[in-house]
Formats: sequence, structure tokens, C-alpha cells
Amino acid sequence: MSAETTATSRSTRKPKGEGHERRAEILAAAERIFVEHGYEGATIRKIADEVGLSSTALYMHFADKGEILQEICKQTFTALLEANSAVVSEPSTPVERMRRMMRAYIDFGFDNPNAYRLVYMTRPLELREGAQDAAREMGGALFRSFQEVVEAAAAEGHVRGDPKATAQALWAGGHGVVSLIIAKPYFDWVERETLVDTLLEGLLAGLLKS
Repeated sequence: MSAETTATSRSTRKPKGEGHERRAEILAAAERIFVEHGYEGATIRKIADEVGLSSTALYMHFADKGEILQEICKQTFTALLEANSAVVSEPSTPVERMRRMMRAYIDFGFDNPNAYRLVYMTRPLELREGAQDAAREMGGALFRSFQEVVEAAAAEGHVRGDPKATAQALWAGGHGVVSLIIAKPYFDWVERETLVDTLLEGLLAGLLKS
């Protein structure tokens, strides 16, 4: 790092502020750095510099980068679970809930690409301790909430095959479109809404009874 860069970094150090705001800034910066450099390549120093803090000041908010990644995973799954709960609480048929839950999941991925990459596109070996636990437990709860809606649709006679297999196929399709567009933005994709609508309607037409 050059003297000029060091001076700039120091000059942009931020005064002490509200803890919640500063933690949010750290998490947003960490998302970008984890995606750009990978977990091993990311350092507390890089994250602190991105936020305009000293490393010492960052340690006042998080013990290490593993705790930062764990918090990103927890917040991501919490947001997705809340989106599912909002859909379930609305009066509608199970089939319509399936459609809305899938749409909420896909929209979340596009709106939060860095968090989505870390939670769903990171190799298990790179998700350390607490982050693995969050992915396993909260991610499992997220899928179960979706599977329960698929099972409700099956109980009404709308699902062609096994409800669990149907739920997994639908999730795989939704994940596929999000991960491909995030990972391959240079591809000549059709308009995103058109692609998502085509995928969802095609999956539902194939897996559900009319």
C-alpha cells in the first residue's frame, strides 16, 4: 500500500457512530469483499479499510471474519423466512402461495446478489463453523416452509408427483435462474422478467395438474 493510499485511508476514518449503523456498514462491505476475494482472501484489514475504520475499531463490533460471515448468513435467511411468512399470511390458494414464494426468493437473489452468492454459491468448505450452522438450520427451515405449501397443494390434488421432489425441483429451478444471471451477466439474456416468468410458468405447468 502506498503512502498516498495509507494517508487517504486514514483521512477517511469515520468517527464513532451508532453501533447498528456501523455494523450494517461492515456487513455490506464484507459481502463485497468475500465475493471479490473469497473467504481466505478477505481480511479484517480489507474490510475495515472499505468501511473507513481501523482494524481495532472493527474488532469492537465483530470478533473475527468468521463471525461476520455468520451474521451475513443469519440476516439473509431471516429476510427470506420473513418474506415466506408474509406470503403464507396472505389469503390465497396453496398453488398461488407456491408461485409467490418462488417469486419472492428469486427477487431476493437479484436484489441481494452478494448475500445470495455467499449463502447459496459458496463451497461448504469456505463456510466456517457458525455460518455452516446457519446455512443448515435456517436454510432447512426456509425450505421446509416452502415444502409445506407444496404438500398443501398436493393434498388438494394439484401436484403430479411426490411433493418433496416437486418442492426440490421448483427450488432448483429458481436457484438456477438466479445463480446463472448473477454469475454470467455478460450472456445475452432476454429481459429478466420475461425469463423468470417463462421459467416459473413452465415449471408449474409441468409439475402441477391443471
